[in-house]
Amino acid sequence: MGVSLSNSSTANSKNLGLREIHKSLAQYSKPSPAKANGQIINTFIPYIIVWALMITSVKLGLAYWLILVLAIPAAALLIRIFIIFHDCCHLSFFSSRRANRILGFISGILTFTPYNKWRRAHIMHHATSGNLDKRGTGDVWTLTLQEYETASTIKRWGYRLFRNPFILFGIMPSLNFFIGQRLPSKNDHKNDRINLIFSNISLVAFIAVLSWLIGFSTYLMIQLPIMLMAATAGVWLFYVQHQFEGVYWARDEEWDPLKAALQGSSYYKLPRMLQWFSGNIGLHHIHHLNSRIPNYNLQWCYNESELMQSVKPITIRQSFNSLKMKIWDEQRSELIGFREMKARLASI
Repeated sequence: MGVSLSNSSTANSKNLGLREIHKSLAQYSKPSPAKANGQIINTFIPYIIVWALMITSVKLGLAYWLILVLAIPAAALLIRIFIIFHDCCHLSFFSSRRANRILGFISGILTFTPYNKWRRAHIMHHATSGNLDKRGTGDVWTLTLQEYETASTIKRWGYRLFRNPFILFGIMPSLNFFIGQRLPSKNDHKNDRINLIFSNISLVAFIAVLSWLIGFSTYLMIQLPIMLMAATAGVWLFYVQHQFEGVYWARDEEWDPLKAALQGSSYYKLPRMLQWFSGNIGLHHIHHLNSRIPNYNLQWCYNESELMQSVKPITIRQSFNSLKMKIWDEQRSELIGFREMKARLASI
């Protein structure tokens, strides 16, 4: 494609490289009504069907383990619904801005995520991903080696606690979707706060109607396991997309958006079925390079782009190495674990 990852010494050359690549990828960023409607049919309808089966199982008094088994495909479908929500936030799922907002709001209710609030934070994440001077919005809390060394004891323990897998993937996802997404942020705009209030009211109304139809206890027996599994898996996907061996981070004056996309976002290569349920989001390097490419065009883009194929994939087995990576060592430009961090601090 004629674009090098190292030819970005100035802001103009960086932007020029991005413009050239975006131009070459233009055909993939065009929404397809047929593909979009097909995803709605093959995602929302199966989700409703699985819910109906779970309701029937509860009403028939069947063993709860059967409900939990059914919750697995329901959670997988909810992740796929979240990817559709995610595309709507990027205004890429449909060509119509209004259609994106409507479907985004509806899928946001199902995934317990307010449209405006999450959209603004996620757009900020795209604009600052891999930038050490602009951390803190829509990303995973990451400290540098120097920051950890100079941090207070309380902050160090808080960071270690946050980075504990049981907390990060067990407790935090549920707290985020059940509580965190219900509360306003200090940087929210007026329209974001209005949308958040409307989203919360709509969610309460939706839960109330379902509880009236099937009973609140039945609703909890079904919704809780689905949300817990979907939230945990979703956070894991996001974590692996930006916390992996060889990931790119840089200070603002050296930050390169092209490198941030192709080196700071992973290609998480999943088995075909898991790729389908996760809406191709494993092709995250393509998504960060051009967020207007809808999920249903990501594989097509990858298949026809040598630049996209040049990014080394991460397998499921390799992805578990990401659990060891906790701290960013600026001097060596790499993520390291707490044990290695201790050794390096001792050698200073």
